[in-house]
Amino acid sequence: MILNTILEHKRTEVAARKANVPIFDLASRAKDAPPARDFVGSLQRAADGLPAVIAEVKKASPSRGLIRAEFDPEAIAHAYESAGAAAVSVLTDERFFQGSLEHLSLVKKTVELPVLRKDFIIDEYQLWEARAAGADAVLLIVAALNGELLRKLVAEAQHVGLQSLVEVHDRHELDLALDVGARAVGINNRNLQTFEVSLETTTRLLRSARDHAAKMVSESGISTRDDMVKLGAIGVDAVLIGEALMRERDVEAKLRELIG
Repeated sequence: MILNTILEHKRTEVAARKANVPIFDLASRAKDAPPARDFVGSLQRAADGLPAVIAEVKKASPSRGLIRAEFDPEAIAHAYESAGAAAVSVLTDERFFQGSLEHLSLVKKTVELPVLRKDFIIDEYQLWEARAAGADAVLLIVAALNGELLRKLVAEAQHVGLQSLVEVHDRHELDLALDVGARAVGINNRNLQTFEVSLETTTRLLRSARDHAAKMVSESGISTRDDMVKLGAIGVDAVLIGEALMRERDVEAKLRELIG
């Protein structure tokens, strides 16, 4: 499974980063970073019921290869902000997504929106990296973590000054996310085994997530205004959209089309 391959490489990568830059250096830089912006607070549905949009800056992916050859993170983020995005997600994995923490820092300096570091977070070191680079929130993928580590990283993220978007794929993972007190839960519509995408995943899991205080975010497979309307109608607070925007020549026009 591609996730296992990514995690194996990520463990080696993080160990090398730790050896190169000690965590106390990152902590020092993080303390000098501007105050974090309220990522979770930005995930508010519009007056017409449409979900807020977390617009993603992503150059490539393992399943799709190169998505955007002409890649300018600053210009893309500026276009997202102009079109009405609520927050910006930046892929920082280098090996599999051709991203970097530098992209995140550039985006943070370009927009006034909250910025999410999207990566495969497996160690508290990466939280300090994220904050030092200017991130306001991080993605924590339940499928990549055990319950104990998930709880630890959610708590440590808060200590570092970051909010968390906790990503789930099934009912068991959803229960874990809610159990650790996640304030924002991302339901990934992509099956990690087959890589097939279905918005029915969000519908199904929302039915089993009654009486929760978390913001619910639908991820993957959202590409049309009709998708936005349907997800808003079932109570989704926000959507994370990457490829559907990044494949468009005019990302601002596409996002305006989705938001309306």
